[in-house]
Amino acid sequence: MDARVSLFVCLGLLAAQSIPAETIPELLTLMKNLERPRGRTLSSRVNPRHIHHLEQKLLNASFCGHNLTLQTNAIQSLIFKLGCSFPGLSLSSATLPSVPQAWAPHGMQFPAELTKDACVASQPVGLRLICIYFFTAQLFQDDSNSSLLNNYVLGAQLDHRAVNNLQNPVNISFWHNRSLEGYTVTCVFWKEGAGQHSWGAWSPEGCYTEQPSPSQVLCRCNHLTYFAVLMQLSGDPVPAELRVPLEYISLVGCSISVVAALLTILLYAHSRKQSDSVTRIHMNLHGSVLFLNVTFLLSSQMALPTVPRSVCTVLAATLHYALLSCLTWMAVEGFNLYLLLGRVYNVYIHRYLLKLCALGWGFPALLVLLLLVIKSSVYGPHVISFSKSQENGTSFQNVSMCWVRSPMVHRVLVMGYGGLTSLFNLVVLAWALRILCRLRAQKKALSSWACRDTVMVLGLTVLLGTTWALAFFSFGVFLLPQLFLFTIFNSLYGFFLFLWFCSQRRHSDAQAKAEMEAVSFSQTTH
Repeated sequence: MDARVSLFVCLGLLAAQSIPAETIPELLTLMKNLERPRGRTLSSRVNPRHIHHLEQKLLNASFCGHNLTLQTNAIQSLIFKLGCSFPGLSLSSATLPSVPQAWAPHGMQFPAELTKDACVASQPVGLRLICIYFFTAQLFQDDSNSSLLNNYVLGAQLDHRAVNNLQNPVNISFWHNRSLEGYTVTCVFWKEGAGQHSWGAWSPEGCYTEQPSPSQVLCRCNHLTYFAVLMQLSGDPVPAELRVPLEYISLVGCSISVVAALLTILLYAHSRKQSDSVTRIHMNLHGSVLFLNVTFLLSSQMALPTVPRSVCTVLAATLHYALLSCLTWMAVEGFNLYLLLGRVYNVYIHRYLLKLCALGWGFPALLVLLLLVIKSSVYGPHVISFSKSQENGTSFQNVSMCWVRSPMVHRVLVMGYGGLTSLFNLVVLAWALRILCRLRAQKKALSSWACRDTVMVLGLTVLLGTTWALAFFSFGVFLLPQLFLFTIFNSLYGFFLFLWFCSQRRHSDAQAKAEMEAVSFSQTTH
């Protein structure tokens, strides 16, 4: 679309407007009713019928001229008459009349393709394009009370029809004068009916986010609805070039771990020579790792727009439960190692394994169920942004997965829970190595034991899951190495456990064979 033609159309539409006097008060009253202060409780949120009623009134308003502009303290409404020869339209707050200087600049650009489908299907007498700008976020509060840039929501609708899958996107610009350091900005639209307790939810589907300059966020969306820029606290941005390698490593590593964990469980089920509590604890850890990897592989597939939100919510809660169970069984391994090495005499605990299973499987289930009962919206599609440098600024590529959406829950029941587990197991590992070194010194072990000791240390490191502590180094110069090390080690965690299981089984088989040979030798000598 020629920018000059678009600007000419814009100025021409704004130049001449006339409206019957009796229509103005009714529309202004509807807008003022919408901007009345509302509380932040679920019961006080806006009724969507009020917004739909305003939309219908604007679409059916009778006025002379080509356009109409109405404005209250926090809402601005614009109506345009369009035809099938629509060349495109550019709107900017700088050219719109009666825009207070206190409002941050904003703009929308509509392609000529906008009226194409409507004119192909029929030959309408006239089309209406309405734009409703809300300069307050209280009418679009989702279940998480998300933060929006400038608290602006810019909406558009073409006649009484839906506009989707545009080849040339609608461009929505948001300017600001604040620092976005520490935030991830994502262009989103209001998806009506997607909220659990509110009348909708913010979704990034069909929108592409760019930052042409430090003071501008540009949204390119292939449909018409209400748009905003979602602000989320984040760490350092991850370059978009690393997205494909990290996804490939995760896919391959998790798939290998699934096969390894499944093979380990099948080998244990086939041969129960070692049916003591230690081996059973190992098998529960293998089961939790298998569960975690399977749910992780499904999480990105179930975050697609075609999948119902309830399915994604259930899968996100299941993935969180699998992670908590895996971390808990790692802590159980550390506790059991302490009992084995720290007690001179055998300690009998009544129904020891049953109690550990209640802790390893039951406690995480209790936490997740409480979250679902209290506020199920903490689970759902979670957006991960990758930054991409361009000549004219920075753009973002968004990837969705079914995961924890609440920053507070993520800090407490993901990072906090994992941090306590890693700290406990690191202390146990250091203490176990100290005991191991003391025993070797007492026995004055030769260098031939060095290889076996190295294998033992590596095995204990894997068994206790200490590589998960790498998650706390995702900042500064450590970010990129941490991403790859964390992804490689922890996606292959099930495979490393399989190697540990095989080494332990080989050692026990060799020890049993040596004992049998010793018994047979003593019998032959007597």
